[in-house]
Amino acid sequence: MSRLTVLLADVIPEFDQRARIEQINLGFAEAVEVIGQRLRRERCDVLVAGGSNAAYLRSRLALPLAPIQATGFDLMEALARARRIAPRIGVVTHATDVPSFSAFQHSFDLDITHRRFVTAEDARDCIADLRASGIQVIVGTGMAIDFAEQAGLPGVLLYSADSVRLALEQAIALGTAPSNDRPTGRTGTRRARRTDALLGEDNAMAQVRALVQLYAPHPGTVLISGETGTGKELVARQLHSGSRRRGRFVAINCGALTESLLEAELFGYSDGAFTGARRGGHTGLIEAAQHGTLFLDEIGELPMPLQTRLLRVLEEREVLRVGATTPIAVDVRVVAASLQQLQALVEQGRFRRDLFYRLAALRIALPPLRNRPDDIALLLTHYFQQLGNIALPLSPAALQRLQQHAWPGNVRELRNLVERLCIHWKAQPNDHLSPDQLESWAPELFDMHLGGSTTAPGHTDLATSRMQLTATAVSAALDRANGNRAIAAQALGVSRTTLWRWMQAQALASRA
Repeated sequence: MSRLTVLLADVIPEFDQRARIEQINLGFAEAVEVIGQRLRRERCDVLVAGGSNAAYLRSRLALPLAPIQATGFDLMEALARARRIAPRIGVVTHATDVPSFSAFQHSFDLDITHRRFVTAEDARDCIADLRASGIQVIVGTGMAIDFAEQAGLPGVLLYSADSVRLALEQAIALGTAPSNDRPTGRTGTRRARRTDALLGEDNAMAQVRALVQLYAPHPGTVLISGETGTGKELVARQLHSGSRRRGRFVAINCGALTESLLEAELFGYSDGAFTGARRGGHTGLIEAAQHGTLFLDEIGELPMPLQTRLLRVLEEREVLRVGATTPIAVDVRVVAASLQQLQALVEQGRFRRDLFYRLAALRIALPPLRNRPDDIALLLTHYFQQLGNIALPLSPAALQRLQQHAWPGNVRELRNLVERLCIHWKAQPNDHLSPDQLESWAPELFDMHLGGSTTAPGHTDLATSRMQLTATAVSAALDRANGNRAIAAQALGVSRTTLWRWMQAQALASRA
């Protein structure tokens, strides 16, 4: 958090009478090591971090974390400063930072290109691509600004003192909450997200809940299949919560990291395993999930060499760190998820057949939202209450329009839509949210190419020709976003990784 050091130093004294706040000017593995050592001898209630460092710490420490996030005002001020430097602006943020750039771009007629990264290598590549495309100034996180300056581009930090204050206020609220109410990160105990529910009255969802209850106490591996946004990680967490395992729930996306980084993160490495290896080695996520559950998301993206290593872990119940000669015994339940058809990857020679059958001992298939339109009203009611403390404000006609939507991004897309509608509704309240307001606030719902449909709910036409729907939706989203994949992915309610996979499947990968 070196770029945030000055901001933190200015803001922390304002909270001296309310909390004891200590600044640790380290990041990533070094921060995890130091914090872990200090937790053995002293108490820490909450962590505060920003950007990629926040995501890294959240996945490795079982402590509540208040992220430093850019506000709309931060973005507006940063873009204004960048515009004074040069007209062509690149915005580079971590994948967990989701400010709304499109509104500023259209409202202020700015030439903005937005890129998101997961790893440091991704961030460096984003900067290189933007520089090659003629971008003249970078707005972004501390890591992005560091790489921009190394590439000879001026940078403007996205965060402000106000965003730091908001994070510290959130941290104090978390620290004073009863312990059972405190949220945990992606690595947590079985209490994590215990109150989350697999909502839906459709028969398919009832079957999913029954399978989760049946499989949870069982030690066997589980393979969860379903489209993006259907709730695969939520099912994995429910399986862990219902198990007898005392260890952590540890999650990793196999498609988000390069092969070498994924290997180091999963299996760990020994002291001196490679140039730059941390002294004392590194505990991999398989070891971190000891006596718990390891959730491997997008397992179909796991490189073939790592498939072989994972198979050995499942068969031998031991893990060998990179550069080590002595294996470590592990007791870990593996739950894997894929939005791809793994059986098809097996037939194509892209996924090991023996690993597939190891992973698919128990199977749960999640239905797409378009196949259960009768659940949409229930989900809308739930999310309006959860996100805005609002009773369902939709008119019957507006509700019908949402029930007719094809929802290519599934429940995640619906939740994101409700979050947007809550913001608009509180700014412009009325008796009912009409179809006209819905079209004004969410025009993509009325675009046939982005998943809109005039087919009545329940008709089979709504679920037919999935491949054609995806190809049309992706192409239209890219057209509307002028080729910007980040904006197109946001419009579709999917991640950039999923969008890229769809583009490859539909021979659209050449589009920028």
